[in-house]
Amino acid sequence: MGKTVGELVAELAERGMHLPEGYVRIGGFGDSEALSASLIALILAGVKRGTCSLVSAWDFDGESIPEVGDMEIVLDWNDKPAFVLRVTEVQIVPFDRVGAEFAASEGEGDLSLTYWRAEHWRFFTDECSRIGRVVDHSMPLVCESFEVLYTLTSVLRHE
Repeated sequence: MGKTVGELVAELAERGMHLPEGYVRIGGFGDSEALSASLIALILAGVKRGTCSLVSAWDFDGESIPEVGDMEIVLDWNDKPAFVLRVTEVQIVPFDRVGAEFAASEGEGDLSLTYWRAEHWRFFTDECSRIGRVVDHSMPLVCESFEVLYTLTSVLRHE
């Protein structure tokens, strides 16, 4: 079993990285090892500054929807800490109302809304299957913008 939020926060503090007050969760990006690595690279390069998820998936998993100021210790596919992000904006938007600006902030593909819709439709089809829902153009998404507080790839990866 992986480390708890408290254990990871304590390890960061030991290395002089103190998180601001607020809610901290552990999370990840992507639904495969290759996609996880690609998305983490885009984030660390400053290209990706947005992400989205299904409102119904948060409900299904028994977790609260992210709020501005929340932090996430992001793990790579192998459960190693990659970075800490802080949520800077949250909007609930139906899939078919996500705009080009937000799609580009996700930093993927050619940054177009067309690319975003195709890739996210595939992702949300799988996610809906996982949670027993049917994918729908009006499904509400949690659209988050974030900033990277700390890069951890060389800090906590010594294990």
